[in-house]
Amino acid sequence: MRQEHGKHDWSLWKSEIITKWDNHSWRFEMENPFESAIFNSEKDGPLTLFLKQKDRLSALHSDMSDSMINMKTLRKFKEELEHPIKCICVESCSTEDYINAIEYIITRKRISKTCTRNPIEYKMVLKIFRED
Repeated sequence: MRQEHGKHDWSLWKSEIITKWDNHSWRFEMENPFESAIFNSEKDGPLTLFLKQKDRLSALHSDMSDSMINMKTLRKFKEELEHPIKCICVESCSTEDYINAIEYIITRKRISKTCTRNPIEYKMVLKIFRED
């Protein structure tokens, strides 16, 4: 392949891949798993789900900003997890911060099992998370 085309940078290969594989059936195959995926703490790990969904969104919408991708990915988590995660992380947080907050809430506080919607508890989680 390299002998035939020579040595090129990644931008050329990326544009070639997009022109060859970007069609309606490929988009449907990417959108369908994104829409059907919902976080289940017994089945999935937060890291794998978050990164898979982020990769799917960035492949579908390459012009979307990272903060918008993170917000859309957060909607895939249950409502009882989405709210404390948004309380802990600011909109401009990185992906690693979101994943750390999700893992912290699931493992330490076990909010995924029972959520009390107590704002004082969320403030305590926020304080503890930022101290770590």
